[in-house]
Amino acid sequence: MTTANADIDPTACPRCRSGTIQLLGKSPDAGIWTVFGCSTCFYAWRSTEPEENVNPEKYPLAFRLRPEDLANLRVVPTVQPRRSSS
Repeated sequence: MTTANADIDPTACPRCRSGTIQLLGKSPDAGIWTVFGCSTCFYAWRSTEPEENVNPEKYPLAFRLRPEDLANLRVVPTVQPRRSSS
């Protein structure tokens, strides 16, 4: 775990680099951690995560997304309802 500053607001999503960042939550004790989320690709991260999870420049290339490609991604199938036990 890194010692990231929980009070720093990111300007871009690490995964898709969009600027649609939202503050999702803060630690009960001020300044310990902050949770952010991207409303474009739905990636969420804590301020205490390793640099490769929070820095768009260091986020792994294999996992990056481009906002313009999101509409063309495969849809994940829904989970089927449970069968009755009878």
